Amino acid sequence: MSVKKHILSAGPPYATPYYIVSGASPGPVFMIISGVHGNEPASSRAAQEIAGRFIRGEMQLRRGKLIIVPLVNVIARRKRIRGKPDLNRTFAAGAGVRSRHPLSAAILQLARSYRPSWYLDLHEANGLSQLNPRRVGQTLIISPDSRAAGVAKQIVKRMNLSISNKSYRFNIRRRERAGTSRMAIQHLLGARAVTVETCWSLDFPFRVRLQSEIVCHFLRAAGLTD
Repeated sequence: MSVKKHILSAGPPYATPYYIVSGASPGPVFMIISGVHGNEPASSRAAQEIAGRFIRGEMQLRRGKLIIVPLVNVIARRKRIRGKPDLNRTFAAGAGVRSRHPLSAAILQLARSYRPSWYLDLHEANGLSQLNPRRVGQTLIISPDSRAAGVAKQIVKRMNLSISNKSYRFNIRRRERAGTSRMAIQHLLGARAVTVETCWSLDFPFRVRLQSEIVCHFLRAAGLTD
């Protein structure tokens, strides 16, 4: 297994590192991004911690490749804002359509270079989905026709078994939204794409742990880790 650090090529103001973890044998490509919105810190912390585990050899990728971009939007994070414009509305909405921001264009180009079969976009949201069906905190979001549905349902079930407070448990939400990275990667590249949402109101370490556990469940389901 090897881990290499690179810089996303979106121009100097947007420079941000990403990591490519290569397994010992060929296999699927799995891509994870986080920090698209600058006010969602637990997602980035979890992604950075996952990358760190591979760098230190605490986790092993037995096959395939794993691409991790822990903090996509460094400018928004510095200002602690969602981002202006909202980066997750600027991804190409279809073939022949350009992304409307250098960062979304760079993420899509990176994905095109490696053609991931799995794609996770880690986020955070306001409100608990168990208490309000209009909220997406504590959800895995997929499109209505997503090929990731079966695995996503299994992971929600596993996560909820370990969460004693029923209000904090996860749900599946089925949504289409043009301009998001999830929809772009799914429609343009055919990846099984999922948005992960934890809830801001929960304690920060707990949110980081939930995000990390979800990532690990998906990596195992994809056959990249034991």
